[in-house]
Amino acid sequence: MTESHLKTEPLPTPRISVAPMMDWTTKDYRYFARLFNPNVVLYTEMVTTGAILFGDAVRHLSFNTEEQPVVLQLGGSNPKDLALCSKMGQDYGYQEINLNVGCPSDRVQNNKIGACLMAEPDLVAECIAAMQNAVDIPVHVKHRIGIDDMQSYEEMLHFVDTVAATGCQHFVVHARIALLNGLSPKENRDVPPLRYEDVYRLKRERPHLYIEINGGIKTVEDTKLHLQHVDGVMIGREAYHNPYVLAELGHALWQDPLPNRFDIMERMMPYIEQRLANGAPMSIITRHILGLFQNLPGARKWRQALSGGKAKTVDDILFAIQQMQEAIERTELYLATHQRED
Repeated sequence: MTESHLKTEPLPTPRISVAPMMDWTTKDYRYFARLFNPNVVLYTEMVTTGAILFGDAVRHLSFNTEEQPVVLQLGGSNPKDLALCSKMGQDYGYQEINLNVGCPSDRVQNNKIGACLMAEPDLVAECIAAMQNAVDIPVHVKHRIGIDDMQSYEEMLHFVDTVAATGCQHFVVHARIALLNGLSPKENRDVPPLRYEDVYRLKRERPHLYIEINGGIKTVEDTKLHLQHVDGVMIGREAYHNPYVLAELGHALWQDPLPNRFDIMERMMPYIEQRLANGAPMSIITRHILGLFQNLPGARKWRQALSGGKAKTVDDILFAIQQMQEAIERTELYLATHQRED
């Protein structure tokens, strides 16, 4: 496991990515997610310019080479600061830089970060222009289809056109509005209805732009449907709670062989051991692997064995793996017996 300082490479097509999610898409999760699919594009959590410039830049920007391709998502609204942080991101080896114009949290609104910036397309364009001038790698925007009193397709189109005038070609569109003054951040992920047709229309009317859709996408079938209308698909919470969907996407879109979940854990164990040797608490690692056996027999016991601080050593994880193997074998034996009886 080495820290990144790599030259960028062309990203796979079709573009499938895992959404940036605060407290979730850490480098521990990204290392784990990469084991399921070599082609999916991974994103960091949103990192604010203040955290990089006035905090621990190494902690916020370092990542493992095994995570590539990985995109740095920045939060901020000061063009100079965003340009400087973009250059730092490029120097660390990120493939691309993304500006967050979609986060609905009160904390980021107060600092003029996230979805509230949709109300200021000229400022976002100024930020993107400064970021582009600072780096040689792609810079793009993740945004909502609207906010508060700006909910029409025409207002979103004006936002996109204003930013695209800088030369920005790539827009990741979360197909929900954000009600910044009426809903909590959690509610803004679920309550506003999905308006996929707005994103499809954006691609039809701006065919020269690269449009990636996000919001409520959970399955291979969902992904294939969206790819008939847009250029890329970004998956959020499903990729965290059920990471095996990334393997299924690899099989369906790139003909990758489906990996065995136990093989994935075997490949994950040296990483866990090294993280522990470097002083990381077990709990901050195991919380990212709870969904490994989602939808399989014994998955609940797996989650119980690894959550709440119950797993403290590598042996605890190995014991949980053994229990899962036994649970799956029992189920397979039961099914085989009853099929013969039928």
